[in-house]
Amino acid sequence: MTVKEVAALIEHFAPLTLQEEYDNSGLNIGSYESEVTGILLCVDVTEAVLEEAKSLGANLIVSHHPLLFHPLRQLVDADYVQRIAVRAVREGLSLYAAHTSLDSAPGGMSFRLGELLGLTDMEVLEPRTDFPGAGFGVVGHLPEPVPTRDFLKQVQQRLSVGAIRHSELCREQVHRIALCTGAGGSLIRQALRSGADLYLSADLRYNDFFVPTPPMVIADVGHFESEYCAIDLLYAIITKKIATFAVHKSEYSINPVNYLV
Repeated sequence: MTVKEVAALIEHFAPLTLQEEYDNSGLNIGSYESEVTGILLCVDVTEAVLEEAKSLGANLIVSHHPLLFHPLRQLVDADYVQRIAVRAVREGLSLYAAHTSLDSAPGGMSFRLGELLGLTDMEVLEPRTDFPGAGFGVVGHLPEPVPTRDFLKQVQQRLSVGAIRHSELCREQVHRIALCTGAGGSLIRQALRSGADLYLSADLRYNDFFVPTPPMVIADVGHFESEYCAIDLLYAIITKKIATFAVHKSEYSINPVNYLV
């Protein structure tokens, strides 16, 4: 199996045409014609992940975040991105990223996070007009209303969140939940319009936490924590078609943010 064939499996689920203009989803480093000896799935490509791939005999790393997000003007080992890029080329590793294409694909990242949190009847929060079923974020329901603090504690446990930043708990219970994986501050208005009791996302700014009208609880669970589900989603996409192939979930894909609590 070649890199091109693995990419085709991913892009059947998450076409590259769905990525945002600023993004760099797709093959970042390597050759589409290379034969794949194994696949390693991660959130971010780090030097530890490269070592892990080498130890597993995997020459294709599929990540959620692109290593090459910004153009490189030089390759002089000045930072971890350049060091990884140089090493990947030198050691014949291919790096593929499924970023905003996976975020906005039908059944994509936010749907997977919603499933983890027990949401049902999910709908896209901000639909795209050019691709049915695609868009960012979801809104759905918990099986029954639950105390707001209890729901946040469940989120903390299920996502292994070190700390949740949240607005005033202006609702005693929550039932209708909106969420968006990654940096979702731009969807707060859509969450309000959807009638959500609580909106969950990451990378929210100070002013985002002022309770809106009508009142809605706003919670920030952390960028990595909200997107760790990418590994399981990519695993399901790839192994559905090639169940016998060596596909590994990285054990070194870890949160760069630490919490003092």
